[in-house]
Amino acid sequence: MKRIDPDKTIYELTKDYPELIDILAEMGFLGVKNPIMRNTLGRITSLREGCKKQGKSLEEILEKLKQKGFSV
Repeated sequence: MKRIDPDKTIYELTKDYPELIDILAEMGFLGVKNPIMRNTLGRITSLREGCKKQGKSLEEILEKLKQKGFSV
Protein backbone atom coordinates (compact mmCIF):
# COMPACT_ATOMS: atom_id res chain seq x y z
CA MET A 1 0.00 0.00 0.00
CA LYS A 2 1.23 3.48 -0.83
CA ARG A 3 1.44 5.43 2.41
CA ILE A 4 1.17 9.22 2.52
CA ASP A 5 2.47 11.20 5.48
CA PRO A 6 1.09 14.76 5.23
CA ASP A 7 4.13 16.03 7.14
CA LYS A 8 6.59 14.77 4.52
CA THR A 9 7.75 17.29 1.98
CA ILE A 10 6.27 17.46 -1.50
CA TYR A 11 9.73 16.56 -2.80
CA GLU A 12 9.90 13.39 -0.67
CA LEU A 13 6.37 12.33 -1.57
CA THR A 14 6.86 12.80 -5.31
CA LYS A 15 10.26 11.11 -5.17
CA ASP A 16 8.68 8.07 -3.48
CA TYR A 17 5.56 8.14 -5.66
CA PRO A 18 6.19 9.95 -8.99
CA GLU A 19 2.55 9.41 -9.97
CA LEU A 20 1.67 11.99 -7.30
CA ILE A 21 2.97 14.74 -9.58
CA ASP A 22 0.00 14.44 -11.94
CA ILE A 23 -2.46 13.65 -9.14
CA LEU A 24 -1.47 16.72 -7.09
CA ALA A 25 -1.46 18.91 -10.20
CA GLU A 26 -5.04 17.81 -10.91
CA MET A 27 -5.91 18.92 -7.37
CA GLY A 28 -4.56 22.40 -8.01
CA PHE A 29 -0.94 22.09 -6.89
CA LEU A 30 0.26 23.38 -10.26
CA GLY A 31 3.87 24.07 -9.20
CA VAL A 32 4.41 20.36 -8.56
CA LYS A 33 4.76 19.77 -12.32
CA ASN A 34 7.77 22.09 -12.46
CA PRO A 35 10.95 20.16 -11.50
CA ILE A 36 12.65 23.34 -10.31
CA MET A 37 9.76 24.14 -7.97
CA ARG A 38 9.70 20.55 -6.67
CA ASN A 39 13.45 20.65 -6.02
CA THR A 40 13.38 24.02 -4.24
CA LEU A 41 10.08 24.89 -2.54
CA GLY A 42 9.07 21.23 -2.59
CA ARG A 43 12.02 20.36 -0.36
CA ILE A 44 10.84 22.70 2.40
CA THR A 45 7.04 22.47 2.03
CA SER A 46 5.07 19.57 3.45
CA LEU A 47 1.75 18.48 2.00
CA ARG A 48 0.09 19.92 5.13
CA GLU A 49 1.84 23.29 4.65
CA GLY A 50 1.07 23.31 0.93
CA CYS A 51 -2.63 22.86 1.64
CA LYS A 52 -2.56 25.70 4.13
CA LYS A 53 -0.69 28.03 1.74
CA GLN A 54 -3.16 27.31 -1.06
CA GLY A 55 -6.27 27.46 1.11
CA LYS A 56 -7.11 23.82 0.51
CA SER A 57 -8.59 21.44 3.04
CA LEU A 58 -6.00 18.85 4.03
CA GLU A 59 -8.79 16.41 4.86
CA GLU A 60 -10.30 16.76 1.38
CA ILE A 61 -6.91 16.28 -0.30
CA LEU A 62 -6.17 13.21 1.83
CA GLU A 63 -9.60 11.77 1.03
CA LYS A 64 -8.96 12.22 -2.70
CA LEU A 65 -5.57 10.53 -2.31
CA LYS A 66 -7.27 7.60 -0.55
CA GLN A 67 -9.61 7.28 -3.53
CA LYS A 68 -6.48 7.07 -5.73
CA GLY A 69 -5.16 4.11 -3.72
CA PHE A 70 -3.03 5.80 -1.07
CA SER A 71 -3.30 5.31 2.68
CA VAL A 72 -2.71 8.04 5.22
